[in-house]
Amino acid sequence: MEEWYQSNKVSFQRNRDCMVNYRHVSYALGVLVLVEAGLFALCAGVSFYYQEEDYIHFLETLLINVVLGGLLLLVGKRNEVSINRRDGYCIVSLSWILFSALGMLPFLFSGHITSVADAFFETMSGFTTTGATILDHIESLPHGLLFWRSLTQWIGGLGIVLFTIALLPLFSGSSQQLFLSEATGVTHDKIHPKIKVMARWLWIIYIGLTATETLLLVGGNMDWFDAICHAFSTTATGGFSTKQASVAYWNSPYIEYVISVFMILSGVNFSLYYVAAMRGNFRNLWKDEELRWFLKSVGILTLLITAALFLNDYYNLETSFRKALFQVATAHTSCGFATDDYNLWPPFTWMLLIFAMISGGCTGSTSGGVKNMRLLIMARNIRNQFKQMLHPRAVLTVRVNSICVPVQTSATVYTFFVTYLICIFIGWILLMCCGVGLTESMSTVISAIGNVGPGLGAFGPAFSWAALPDAATWILSALMLIGRLEIFGILLLFYRGYWKDE
Repeated sequence: MEEWYQSNKVSFQRNRDCMVNYRHVSYALGVLVLVEAGLFALCAGVSFYYQEEDYIHFLETLLINVVLGGLLLLVGKRNEVSINRRDGYCIVSLSWILFSALGMLPFLFSGHITSVADAFFETMSGFTTTGATILDHIESLPHGLLFWRSLTQWIGGLGIVLFTIALLPLFSGSSQQLFLSEATGVTHDKIHPKIKVMARWLWIIYIGLTATETLLLVGGNMDWFDAICHAFSTTATGGFSTKQASVAYWNSPYIEYVISVFMILSGVNFSLYYVAAMRGNFRNLWKDEELRWFLKSVGILTLLITAALFLNDYYNLETSFRKALFQVATAHTSCGFATDDYNLWPPFTWMLLIFAMISGGCTGSTSGGVKNMRLLIMARNIRNQFKQMLHPRAVLTVRVNSICVPVQTSATVYTFFVTYLICIFIGWILLMCCGVGLTESMSTVISAIGNVGPGLGAFGPAFSWAALPDAATWILSALMLIGRLEIFGILLLFYRGYWKDE
């Protein structure tokens, strides 16, 4: 009898460890909600500084966050050891939804956005660094809300959970699992054995890029507030601007070149910066094959579009290059800023920009899209397939940066890419069912899942997405989250086996 009891006790403990621990999830969400309350306090301070009354709405939202966060902490239980994999995915997915749901409240309370669907869309677009907006009069927003829009992108750029890990020592042994659940890319480079230390170094690099760009933008006669907001959006590759005309408002070649360069820098794997800084040799950055692939893609697309604009007498050579570089950079890094309406360009350039949107930036960057590492692995596999046809007995491996890519990793890459295309196809059909046009639905779906921002046609860079019906807005909001958490992180919650031991 004693043996039977001990056996069943061990079995029960094993099953419980395999399931989602709701108390641990509740505690982690409570901590994250309180962190968001601190962000609202910062925005209230900005509003108070500019003597605008919207600080009241941030304080109201802060109070709601404190109450909800406190309740979640009371219901939850602090985890002193480690959370399991299911807990990690649950915490990350729910935290992004919860942050967006609470983050939309200042827009609703202030009355600047009256629809729940639109307010949620705007906030989700911010946290996922998509940059698509339903606002048609951005300049009418008070400074606090403008700052909040940019801050959502800056926090969401490296990740909500990663920000909390770097800020607070509250997740002890759980940091690694939370990092793996939120981080994007094919592999996750550990630049330091301790996740907390690594998170802090990544944020130091992130802050350094933001501060440098801010100073350069101020040097281009942009005021401090606009410079900070645009630096937030650029390094996060988000695309929210303080002006309805986006970066085109300043009509400044200097500002366009500065933002173009920092969009590209933000599309690079941040761990490369750390390694290069530690070794004191930034020339080693060029040895990374994914970086070379990314920069070559940006360069080739820029030259092709420059030639198209110049030869078709759209602009002179310098302006053609500048416009092409900016739009390729904003599409390839999924940033979403605009300096020109590319709907007026030659149609074949649209497909080049669509390719850039799907490609995205590098693994470990703030960019969206498929990521260039996956494209590189697929290209190497295709090349090996041709070699295999000529040499059937050859044993061919895929190598990236002189490291052999495991077969399982290649299979995962193909699975991700196919699932990515399936999500685009399903979203495309659903939006057409909502009455959105063929071109517009295709481009907005690609833009949403790639966290890019502008689309084509009526939802191009010269227009907002305000004309979308509510159903389409909810669908695109879901696609933004799916794309930001790289599909499987959020779709896993809908897998039946996730919620029971199998």
